[in-house]
Amino acid sequence: MKEKSAEPTVEERYTQWKSLLPVLYDWLANHNLVWPSLSCRWGPQVENATYKNRQRLYLSEQTDGSVPNTLVIANVEVVKARVAAAEHIAQFNEESRSPFVKKSKTIIHPGEVNRIRELPQNSNIVATHTDSPDVLIWDVESQPNRQCVLGATPSRPDLVLTGHQDNAEFALAMCPTEPFVLSGGKDKSVVLWSIHDHISSLASDQAEKSPGSKAGTINGKTADGSTVQARGIFQGHEDTVEDVQFNPSRAQEFCSVGDDSCLILWDARTGSSPVVKVEKAHNADLHCVDWNPTDVNLILTGSADNTVRMYDRRNLTSGGVGSPVHIFENHTAAVLCVQWSPAKASVFGSAAEDGILNIWDHEMIGKLDDDEPNHPPGLFFRHAGHRDKVVDFHWNAADPWTIVSVSEDGEKTGGGGTLQIWRMIDLIYRPEEEVIAELDNFKSHLETCSSS
Repeated sequence: MKEKSAEPTVEERYTQWKSLLPVLYDWLANHNLVWPSLSCRWGPQVENATYKNRQRLYLSEQTDGSVPNTLVIANVEVVKARVAAAEHIAQFNEESRSPFVKKSKTIIHPGEVNRIRELPQNSNIVATHTDSPDVLIWDVESQPNRQCVLGATPSRPDLVLTGHQDNAEFALAMCPTEPFVLSGGKDKSVVLWSIHDHISSLASDQAEKSPGSKAGTINGKTADGSTVQARGIFQGHEDTVEDVQFNPSRAQEFCSVGDDSCLILWDARTGSSPVVKVEKAHNADLHCVDWNPTDVNLILTGSADNTVRMYDRRNLTSGGVGSPVHIFENHTAAVLCVQWSPAKASVFGSAAEDGILNIWDHEMIGKLDDDEPNHPPGLFFRHAGHRDKVVDFHWNAADPWTIVSVSEDGEKTGGGGTLQIWRMIDLIYRPEEEVIAELDNFKSHLETCSSS
């Protein structure tokens, strides 16, 4: 009897993925990073051209201390759908930098950047988390461009949000409907701020800087930026809060997950205690959460138990324990990031320490052959272009099937990081009847060509 073949190595999996590039992808840009980046986020589209769009991208550089840690603002050329040739998609060098990604500004960050979030109401404002209790707010347009050299003083944040009693490193969210910021940390608390009163003053604060003074100082004096006090501090977790998310349509409602295996729903209008606390939402620490922007009853959670769970907030628990609508199983290591797609309400992505970014559609559960071991229910695309843990990814709202993803590469894969911007071929996600009709037309076109 033939033994079951072993799991392919990372290199074998990567080689197979590269061979399938022209078949699976409409476009892909691979950008080798000297330093790992723990966060990648799309900013606004800045130019719309015939064959490609230019768009802002936010990245971080997590250095070894030989040069400062930085927040990087880059301009990316996003090639439009059905423009790139298959041979072009397949040709890239893992060691090189992509011509599509160009650094436009560097901000010297006080400590490493663990998380970046952009403010929906103002495309120039971003928030960052570092290894400290504070959230830092930056106006990327008016911040000066800095030279990243050893000993350079950190850039001065435009606002500092205070309220945590211990380091808050990862849990960070911006509200889609109001200029609210949400954070969670090691103090087991969730903290809410409003920066509404300060947005208009950011530019004038920057104007006070003397042109000849060093960044990080105003008129030669050290300045720490304006501080904003918390609007609310919410207690209910029993361990570090790892991620937070707003209800997409209600600024006062939000959720959080943590190392206590709990998912908690909050409402700032009813006080600082949990509205609903889901005990044992997973069988391990929870790393990430996202709230569906279209169907506000659906919430995703990702965990160190290697699974993604989908919850319906109308029916969160059964006997005091988490009762998910579905458990998505395919990752072989901890899930680090989940995000709903802006293109289709039932689609989401999940990225994990196994180096895989999976794309799922919960409406496909039961419609495919769910008995196939290689086809877990709902899974319809696996991005295997990273060779180490995928620490972050972000769907592009301006180009909804385009994704940016970043991996922190260990010594086995050369160190540093890998940034990839990619779009699967549209034959994969378009309605089946539409795809069949197009392929039939193509077939008849080929037959016509051959007969003539």
